[in-house]
Amino acid sequence: QLQLMESGGGLVHPGGSLRLSCAASEWRFNFYDVTWFRQAPGKQRELVADITREGMPTYEDSVKGRFTISRDNAKTTVYLQMDNLKPEDTAVYYCRAALSPDEYWGQGTQVTVSS
Repeated sequence: QLQLMESGGGLVHPGGSLRLSCAASEWRFNFYDVTWFRQAPGKQRELVADITREGMPTYEDSVKGRFTISRDNAKTTVYLQMDNLKPEDTAVYYCRAALSPDEYWGQGTQVTVSS
């Protein structure tokens, strides 16, 4: 069972930055595509950013130019650098590692953007 642990969430003012981490328990994590999702209260979970095992990133339109996804295979960790945060970015952020048919989720980390 691949275990994922998110960290780095918190309370930040609009315009501020946070860096989320998704750390895995095993090196095989490096062969998985990793996706960050978020879920705001009363809303469905939505995809934020994805990075393939080759390191190719994709982003949801509302975060393009503000968020950067990256991975450090030596640390079996995927990061989500979030800059110029907005109140609408407030949500619980989850990472998912996928390599069909396997799929693993972390427990989530809260991000709150408020003045």
